[in-house]
Amino acid sequence: MTMLRKLRQTLGCAAMISLMLYPAGAPQSVAELQAKFDRESNSVKKAKLLVKLGDAQFEEARRAEKEDDHNTVDSTMEKYRDNVRAALEALKKQHADAEKHSNGYRQMEIHVKLGIREVEDSMLAAPAPYKPPLQIVRQDLIAMDEEMIRLLFPHRPADKPVPPPEVKQPS
Repeated sequence: MTMLRKLRQTLGCAAMISLMLYPAGAPQSVAELQAKFDRESNSVKKAKLLVKLGDAQFEEARRAEKEDDHNTVDSTMEKYRDNVRAALEALKKQHADAEKHSNGYRQMEIHVKLGIREVEDSMLAAPAPYKPPLQIVRQDLIAMDEEMIRLLFPHRPADKPVPPPEVKQPS
């Protein structure tokens, strides 16, 4: 009886350690994450899933760059931009007041800044014919990032026009 109890404890400990070392099994592929992203109807979960999907897409683009597969880099970055747009539209539809309901917007805004840097890095490595699509993706991401900032912080002092200083006329 004592040996059986010790064996159970040992197996239980081994199971706990393996769960801690390998929490979710193998990492999900871009295709699996994309399918999950496309199915997600909760906009906040969709925005948070964009972070995982985006990271996987950036890794895929980096691998393609190393292999000089610039078509894959362009299409991957374009798909990332399309995913950002889809997540942002879903957030605006379900949580129009980003200032009060910022969950999802915050994570996306941070990740889009990272995405802009990834696209810029890809532009540096890309031959001239592959740069225009990346420039378009970069501009679209910058525009969406600025929109998220405006949604999150609608009452920023910088948005209010500053009146010109009064000039006193000499008497």
